[in-house]
Amino acid sequence: MLGEYLPVLLQILVAILFAASALVVSVLVGKSGKRTAAKDTPYECGMIPQGERQPRFSVKFYVVAMLFILYRDSIRQSSVIFWSMLSFITILMVGYAYAVKKGALDFKT
Repeated sequence: MLGEYLPVLLQILVAILFAASALVVSVLVGKSGKRTAAKDTPYECGMIPQGERQPRFSVKFYVVAMLFILYRDSIRQSSVIFWSMLSFITILMVGYAYAVKKGALDFKT
């Protein structure tokens, strides 16, 4: 039974020894650099960073942008996709108008 797992155990042992030896060699051979203020500043294409950082964009922005790119590419490939998407949006808008007319989206009461 143990003979069947011996190659797997041997491979795990070799992997552990390789990782440990790589860490030891990097500590022994590598130079320990001194930290300075210049090394700890973020790299900004050679320019010294000034002012506030740019605000983060919402993920929704990127999703909408990708949808527009996919939409544009799909229209170029086939007009069937365009008309099917247009009919789907039309059905959704009719359903939305019906829900608004019936007051289903009025949550005040």
